[in-house]
Amino acid sequence: MKNYVIASLVLMAASSAAFGAGNAAAGKEKNSMCAGCHGIPGYRTAYPETYQVPKLGGQHAQYIFDALKEYKKGDRKHATMRAIAAGLSEQDMSDLAAYYAGGQ
Repeated sequence: MKNYVIASLVLMAASSAAFGAGNAAAGKEKNSMCAGCHGIPGYRTAYPETYQVPKLGGQHAQYIFDALKEYKKGDRKHATMRAIAAGLSEQDMSDLAAYYAGGQ
């Protein structure tokens, strides 16, 4: 049990170190590609299939950061999100995550 707790703490620390500190004000300046879909309450998109676009405001910053990294790596398959994430640096991802975690 003790080893499990230690391993969990190490993983959490490594994850936080990878995330870094985001700047919400900078994220606000970088969100133009996001706001077109995620900034419209109840928005549904028709590409690549019809689905409701998830709300980002108030989501945990680490979740947003991790999701963007997964889109960039190709681990998540939404074509539009992959294209957007491809042009983001890790700092951009951290800034956007901080902005949306603030409830925007």
